[in-house]
Amino acid sequence: MELKIIDLGLVDYLEAWNMQKDTLAKVISNELDSALILCRHYPVITLGRGAAQESLRFNNEWIRAQGVKLYNIERGGDATYHGPGQLTVYPVLNLGYLKKDIHWFLRELESLVISSLADLNLRVSRVDGFTGAWIGNQKIASIGIAIKHWVTYHGLSINIKRNDLVNFDLIKPCGMDIKVTSIEEELGRKVEIAEVKLSLLERFNELLRRMSW
Repeated sequence: MELKIIDLGLVDYLEAWNMQKDTLAKVISNELDSALILCRHYPVITLGRGAAQESLRFNNEWIRAQGVKLYNIERGGDATYHGPGQLTVYPVLNLGYLKKDIHWFLRELESLVISSLADLNLRVSRVDGFTGAWIGNQKIASIGIAIKHWVTYHGLSINIKRNDLVNFDLIKPCGMDIKVTSIEEELGRKVEIAEVKLSLLERFNELLRRMSW
């Protein structure tokens, strides 16, 4: 399976969302085998299918007045925040070529994050009953996907920069009263987003090599 890499850089959420939907249509129609969209977002809160208004700590108008956009989207899960200090990755993969099992795919995404951050000597783990990746009781990566005709879209985000965590105070991440952390916060040093990106790309390629027919 050929994996097309689409690196959008720092981009408005709506532009990346439209790119996802366009790429999704191409994979469903077999115009593309699969794709990986990588980007960073200007400040935005997205609300998945399971989100309740109570997941926002302030009303919509006040949040937008802080320069943070707000979108209801079709992925699973609750509320999350995206900002320039994160790496966000949208895998558009045909599970028909891998394994038609949504829970398996979510666990694989968690494993990709855990192994990638292990390259930075971070001990990241799962928490039973919750999707994502954690360091202790603090969340460092969020995962939420959607599936259409067994093709995945939406995906994961990893908190990298320590100065881009404050906007998480606008929400209850994943609908819970939890704390979030970042790679820089945990390591106590500057970390380049490109370093994390390279490690994650290697892991995605390993997954496809391992699972493809």
